[in-house]
Amino acid sequence: MKQVTATGQTVEEAVKSALAQLETTEDRVEIAIMDEGKKGIFGFGSRPAVVKVTAKIDPVEEAKEFLKDVSEKMGVDVEIEVLRDGKQVQFILSGDKIALLIGKRGQTLNSLQYLTQLVINRFSDQYFHVLLDAEDYRKRRNETLVHLAERLAQKALKTGKKVALEPMPSYERKVIHTALMENNRIKTYSDGVEPNRHIVIAPMK
Repeated sequence: MKQVTATGQTVEEAVKSALAQLETTEDRVEIAIMDEGKKGIFGFGSRPAVVKVTAKIDPVEEAKEFLKDVSEKMGVDVEIEVLRDGKQVQFILSGDKIALLIGKRGQTLNSLQYLTQLVINRFSDQYFHVLLDAEDYRKRRNETLVHLAERLAQKALKTGKKVALEPMPSYERKVIHTALMENNRIKTYSDGVEPNRHIVIAPMK
């Protein structure tokens, strides 16, 4: 947390000095007036105004720095684009060796997303939902999941038996549910406990 104590002939001047030192703006700091100062008479008895200014922690910036730090330690020089829509924050990763951050079936990316969500909400008063993406992996993964859902739904109907999928994070399970929502010949539900919670596709009886 960055904090400076600054002085000036007035509180306004002291605050201006502190903002210049922190290289930020007034809406991103908390200001505590330690001494309002005193003008004095003919220069005698004057006292400068003193303020303590603390930069507010930006949870999105903290999460971004966390991602950069982890990526560097994994040997990946990453560029991070941030897209914020209300309480949802999307971090789009790009760069060389980006496959290292995706991992097998997106497992590394999913783990990074989970950790980033913990970081961002540790520094925030409101709850943020985090989505991590790299090289359009989420879009490609969603398309794969939709095809998988349709194929396994046909299998369930053909055999008359329920089909259990591999464990998936909640947002991937939602893709499966949504893909089969309008198929009134089958039903889908989640079973198990995290991190082994998975989708079950079952024929309607």
